[in-house]
Amino acid sequence: MNATETTPPADASGPSDESAGRVILLTTSHRVAPGLLSWPAWQALHGADDVLCADAGHPQLPYLREAGVRVEQAAPTAQELVDACAGGRTVLVIATADGESPLTEGLARLAGSGRVAMPDLELLPASYDLPGARLLDLVQVMDRIRDECPWSSQQTHKGLAKYAIEEAYELVEAIEEGDGDELREELGDVLLQVVFHARIAEEGGPDEDDEPFSIDDVAGGIVDKLIHRHPHVFGDDSAETPEDVKAHWLRMKAVEKQRTSVTEGIPLGQPGLAFAAKLASRARTAGLEVPVPTGEGVGYELLALALRAEAAGVDPEAALRVAARAYREAVRAVEGAGA
Repeated sequence: MNATETTPPADASGPSDESAGRVILLTTSHRVAPGLLSWPAWQALHGADDVLCADAGHPQLPYLREAGVRVEQAAPTAQELVDACAGGRTVLVIATADGESPLTEGLARLAGSGRVAMPDLELLPASYDLPGARLLDLVQVMDRIRDECPWSSQQTHKGLAKYAIEEAYELVEAIEEGDGDELREELGDVLLQVVFHARIAEEGGPDEDDEPFSIDDVAGGIVDKLIHRHPHVFGDDSAETPEDVKAHWLRMKAVEKQRTSVTEGIPLGQPGLAFAAKLASRARTAGLEVPVPTGEGVGYELLALALRAEAAGVDPEAALRVAARAYREAVRAVEGAGA
């Protein structure tokens, strides 16, 4: 249960005194390992007169019992909980994964009636989600879909490849449109492709010699790469400008890849303008003076334009897309005029 999603009971507006006691609603995050609770939570658990939990299979219970906390399985109503606090007692309720909405709503109604001496009501988050915690949910959901969905369970890396390309293009379109909501959604779709392929890879590749790997291996690999290629952040090197950073990156890649040609590693399947620009960038960075091939036809003309754009610091693929979008609007204008 995510503590940030829990709404505390309404303030007790009815009569209240110390003899009415105290109710503590303890929430935990299922994304944090059971037993890793905050110090105030442990203090409250050991100090409460009663500790209640409606879920006998709550993942925290074995760790609480090991720590000497006696937990009673019970799902009291709001009135029963108020009565249990009479005499200044403290009752702690461990929230279940579904939350305690009926209980908190019942307490709010009693408090609002003004006829009941209400105990002090406290919401105590025992564990918090860290940044990136929802990625754990994505991994769990993907596991279940892979196991139980008739379509997803049959997919392969090759079968999904086209979706990775489609999602990447849709992400670029969202960036060009400047739509934040669309960008968030498309980033999620791209992330899904990564998690889906990693989940398939856990079962091994088509070749029996292929080593299985998981999303943790994928994440671990990119973490190691980023740290290694940013010695100015994680090491003793320094970089004052973006150009310095790029130089660091290129040196590291050269050492890692040990390539025999600057053209190695450039995807052949990318759009033609982007392909030409990447080749030109690699050649220029390596200090190679490469004569531009000449020939008949528009292809060579486009190649020359792409190389000129790259030399001027312009992405020819992006520039063409901007112009093409303007042309699309022109087409629509003509269509509208003729309607």
